[in-house]
Parts: sequence; structure tokens; C-alpha cells
Amino acid sequence: MDRDRVLAAAPLLAAVLWGGMYVVSKWGFQKIPPLTLAFLRIGLGAGTLYLIVRITTPPRTFSRREWWRFTTLAIWLTAALTTQFVGTDLTNASQGSLLTVLTPVFMIFLGREVLGEQLTREKVAGIGLALIGTLVVIVGQYDLSTLTSGNLFGVGLLLSSAFCFAAFSVFGKPLIERYSALETVTYSTVLSVPLFGMLVPVELYVNPTALNSIPMTLPIVGVLLYLGLLSTAAAWYCWYKGMEYADASTVAVFFFAQPVVGILLGAVFLHESVGIETIGGGLLLAIGVYIVDTENQSSEKQPRQKEVPPRGN
Repeated sequence: MDRDRVLAAAPLLAAVLWGGMYVVSKWGFQKIPPLTLAFLRIGLGAGTLYLIVRITTPPRTFSRREWWRFTTLAIWLTAALTTQFVGTDLTNASQGSLLTVLTPVFMIFLGREVLGEQLTREKVAGIGLALIGTLVVIVGQYDLSTLTSGNLFGVGLLLSSAFCFAAFSVFGKPLIERYSALETVTYSTVLSVPLFGMLVPVELYVNPTALNSIPMTLPIVGVLLYLGLLSTAAAWYCWYKGMEYADASTVAVFFFAQPVVGILLGAVFLHESVGIETIGGGLLLAIGVYIVDTENQSSEKQPRQKEVPPRGN
């Protein structure tokens, strides 16, 4: 069905929104301490998602086991963003962009090992093209001589972030199939808020003057709104929505678009230069995504039937 194909491609919109964070970061992303920024982002995103769920979804009664599953997702999410924000603060652009592409690689691995997903030759070929295209774009955009200049601990944190977000994606699929993408991402995000909140005092203890140095200007407010409403609430919903209609390996390939979109948006809004590598690599990425998406539609006739969840009063 065309509708199913569109929804299976919803993670592409998520990748576009995450790619937009590259432009947003140039407008004040570095003005807020990383863990404090993560807490503000998640708090705003969680509040938005919870309001939407309360308006659109009947109340649920979850078992203790199900609450634990939501909590596990929250832990993976907290670990992913915490390591990402701190790791980004300790590394450079070339390192961050290259390590970003490991998230879909980890997703494909976990999809096979945890969910028992199968990879066809066509899907492997499409994933390979998408990976090569993304690497071509990154190599053409950044000075690879800086790969060894960053903080080794920061590199380790970004590697951990890539794995943790892959785990957040893959381990959420059973709950998505039982309930919905909206409910799963909402409750896991809400449960992560106090986890992020516990990290803020630690950061302030290490740097007690951090909050005093934050300029509450219009660009900073815009950064927070973008991060909370778009790159969190909207993007995470789109990411999980794709998991309703496709397997992890199909959703993973859309993640390759994130650094490419960031570079293209930088060219449009920040007037940064792009080379022929961006065009050629972007074309390879598009072909790879098309192959994987087409193969998914031929192998996944319909999304798996959801179980009927219990409802509360």
C-alpha cells in the first residue's frame, strides 16, 4: 500500500530534522552546558508528547513488566543522549560525522541478533550503497587529518552513543507493535526526564558558573524549541513510526541521511561550500535508500497485527 510505504519512510523526516541540528548549533548550540541542554531538550519534548497522548489516546493500564520495558528504553535513551552531547563537546566535526554512521550499523546487527530479522542480497546492496555514499560526502566535506586530534574519551562516548541509540530503536519494536509508536516514544521519553535531571547537578558541581553564562536570547530560545519540539518530539515519533511498518535494517538506512542533510542545510542557510563529493555521495545514498525501501515493501506485505492492549479508566 502507498500509505504503508510513506509511513515506513517516516524516519527520513526524522533524519532531516536531526540533520537540521547542524545549522541550529551554529546559532547558539554551544552556549548551554551539554547535560543541561539534554535535560531541557528532553523535558520540552516529553511534555509535548505526553500532552498529545492524553488528547488522542485512551488511558492505558500497564503491567509491571511493561513499565520495566518502558524504563529500559528510557535508560538506553538517557545513555545515548548523554554520551552524544558530552562526546560531541569533546570531539571535532569530522570525528562526530564518521562515528554517526555507526548507529545504523549497530541497528542492523541488533535487528538480526535480537529480532531475528533477515537480510536479503538486495537489502545488503542498498545498505552498502547508502553507507558508501554517506562516507563519500563526509570525506569530501571534512579535513580527515583532524581525525586524530580530538579527545579519545570523547570518541569512546560517541561510539557508546551510537550503540545505545541503536538499542533504543531495536528494543522499542515489541512495544511499538503492541501499542503504537506515539505511546512507546512518549512513555519512554517521559521516564527519561528524571534520569536526565539527576545528571544536571553533577554538571553544575563540576562547573558551578555554567548556568550564569547562558544568554537567554532569541536564538537560544529558538535552539531549545527546535531541539525539544522538532528534533525530539517530532523526530523520535517519526523514527518509531517507521518501526511500525518496516524492520530495523530498513529504518536504519534512513539514518545515513542525517550527516548528508546537515551538510546540505549548511550550504543553504550558512552559505558553506559543498563539493562534487556531496552530489555524488548523495546520489549513492538516495539509490541505496530506494533499494532498501523497495525491498522492504516486497517482503513486508502488511505491518504485524498489534495485540489488543488493556485499557484503564
